[in-house]
Amino acid sequence: MRKDELVVDYIERLRRLAINDACLADDGGDDHSVLDPVLDQRTRALLRLAALVAVGGAVPTYGAQTDAAVDAGATAAEIVDVLFSIVPITGLPRAVAAGPKVALALGYDVNEEPDRQLVDEEG
Repeated sequence: MRKDELVVDYIERLRRLAINDACLADDGGDDHSVLDPVLDQRTRALLRLAALVAVGGAVPTYGAQTDAAVDAGATAAEIVDVLFSIVPITGLPRAVAAGPKVALALGYDVNEEPDRQLVDEEG
């Protein structure tokens, strides 16, 4: 794809956002040249998790988005780093509130004693 084609694609995508094009709600629609993502799946999954934290999503949604990020190749460390990375934008309270939800999605219960979890994980 040529550089000038990429410019047209992002301009067209912005135009569609500006007019609230109904096809944006679809998972791709028929016009793939405009809606095909430029970001890779892993990056999109991490961004969606960051957006979820920003809006204060529900616990089940954290599980689904965390699973999607892991399935796309994100590590647990990268997922946790999302929380630290968004603090300057969302504020510390949002990240703190999301911490236990992300922990549960990663299979870690922050309310359980840390020593017990290490024993359970090791054997």
